[in-house]
Amino acid sequence: MSTQETTTAETAKPKKEKASKKTAKAKKDAKAKTVAKATKPKSTRSGSKAAIVPDLMKRKEGATLAEIAKASDWQNHSIRGFVSGHVTKKLGLKVESTKSDTGERTYRVVS
Repeated sequence: MSTQETTTAETAKPKKEKASKKTAKAKKDAKAKTVAKATKPKSTRSGSKAAIVPDLMKRKEGATLAEIAKASDWQNHSIRGFVSGHVTKKLGLKVESTKSDTGERTYRVVS
């Protein structure tokens, strides 16, 4: 054996197998599955603001905007958005909104 043959045989690296590359579509599908898991509807934690507000509204007399603002520490526009977006659309509850003679808004969940 010549010196040239031994050095190439000893130093030759085994060929690496090519790693399988994901196509753009496969990557997109993997991301879509992750997003789908993240958008599962979650129940509200007990004691959270999102759980307190519907409980106040389920009372027989309902809850005024001021009562909800005091209990949740939210501003009025946030309460109105929560009632229309979360309570009526996501929770599927029917909400009755009335205004008293003094101009105070009251929200009540109707069964």
